[in-house]
Amino acid sequence: MLNAVIVDDEPKAIQSLSWELTHFSEAVKIVKTFTNPEDALIFLKTNIPDCLFLDIQMPTMDGFQFLEKLTNRDFAVVITTAYDEYAIKALKHEAIDYLLKPIDSDDLSDTIQKIIKFNSRILNSNKLERFLLDINKKQNTKKITINTDGKLVFLEVEDILFIGSDGNYSTFFLTKNQKLVVTKKLKEVNSMLPEHKFFRIHNSFIVNLNKIKEFLKSEGYVVMESNHKIPVARQRKSAFLQKL
Repeated sequence: MLNAVIVDDEPKAIQSLSWELTHFSEAVKIVKTFTNPEDALIFLKTNIPDCLFLDIQMPTMDGFQFLEKLTNRDFAVVITTAYDEYAIKALKHEAIDYLLKPIDSDDLSDTIQKIIKFNSRILNSNKLERFLLDINKKQNTKKITINTDGKLVFLEVEDILFIGSDGNYSTFFLTKNQKLVVTKKLKEVNSMLPEHKFFRIHNSFIVNLNKIKEFLKSEGYVVMESNHKIPVARQRKSAFLQKL
């Protein structure tokens, strides 16, 4: 069963799509609908559906602005609109499909099959990531496996300087001025890293202990090899010094 969320400023459009989904497919369950995109963003911060049906033309925020504000995109997005000129832009925003209103039942059926395939790929990718992570831990390898943007990235542990958190996103700051953004909370990232090399010095930061250049005690900061200054939380200072 696919859990779906619908965002559309027109209640009649929501009612029509809901009717189509419930009468023409047993694979979809509508868990929430929104006429206010701001309310939908709040909901999606802590709830991850299997698919999102999103209208483009809304008065307070258009659909593309909505997608840019999402903190988690680990689900299929389907654009719904009465205008066909948004098709290319929808693809650029990584929507898996584009439905023109009034929505045709056959088109909707095809879209549901695309959603099922999308979620199957995500599920298999996550399973592979967990499998490789377990293998790496057992073999004590020098790499970790990250699932991002539909691909698996194998990171050398020593290439990681530190990781910063932004809600549901985490950013890996790497050597050679490189960055990698993943849709994982910092707690989840922390469980992937070798404990003897990394330490969470702040709610928003994990550092590679081997990449620390200085610890400024009076200011409560560490300076990384990249010259980034990372704050040390007061309640974690004692445990951090023991690690050093």
